[in-house]
Amino acid sequence: MKQRKKWYDYLWVLSALYLILGFFNILFAWLGLICFFLPLGIAVIRGNKAYCNRYCGRGQLFELLGARLHLSRGRPVPRFLKQKWFRYGFLAFFMLMFCNMLFTTYLVAAGASGLREAVTLLWVFRLPWHFAASAAALVPPGVAQFAFGFYGVMLTSTVLGLVTMVLFKPRAWCVYCPMGTMTQGICKLRHRGKVG
Repeated sequence: MKQRKKWYDYLWVLSALYLILGFFNILFAWLGLICFFLPLGIAVIRGNKAYCNRYCGRGQLFELLGARLHLSRGRPVPRFLKQKWFRYGFLAFFMLMFCNMLFTTYLVAAGASGLREAVTLLWVFRLPWHFAASAAALVPPGVAQFAFGFYGVMLTSTVLGLVTMVLFKPRAWCVYCPMGTMTQGICKLRHRGKVG
C-alpha cells in the first residue's frame, strides 16, 4: 500500500520558488536565511538531523529531479566526498566565502564600497543581476548587498547539488552539504554532553 504524503513532502516547491523569486527580485534572497537557521535550531533543540532527513526542500528537489525524472546516473557517491577531511574542509571553505560575503555587505552598508549588483556563481563567476535589482533601490544598500551575496551562496550550493545529483545519486549533495555537516557536528556535541 502506498504511503500517504505528508505536508513536508512538498517542501521542494518552496526551494524551487525561492530560486525563481530571487531571479526576478533579489530581495527574496533574504528568505534563504530560514534554510540557514532552521536546521541549526532543530539540531540544537532536538539533537537530531530532522531538517536534513525530513524538511529539506533542496534535498527533496534533487530527489524529484534525479530519481523521479531520471536525471541522475544513480552511481554511488565517491568515497572522498564522504570523508571527514573533505566535508569539514568544504564547510571551512564555504564559511570563508560566507564571511567574505558578510564583509562585503558591511563595506557597502558602511559606505566604504558601492553596491555590487551581481550574483557570484561558484564564488568566481559574476552574473549581472540588474533585471532583479529594481527592488534593491527601495532598501538601504547594505540590505540589498546581503541579498545579492546570499542569493549567490544559495545558487552556488544548488548548482553544486545539481552537478553531483546528475553524476551520482540524487541526494549526493547531502553527503557534503555544509548545513548537514554543521548539524551533524551539533548533534554529536549535544549527545556527547548527555553521555558525559
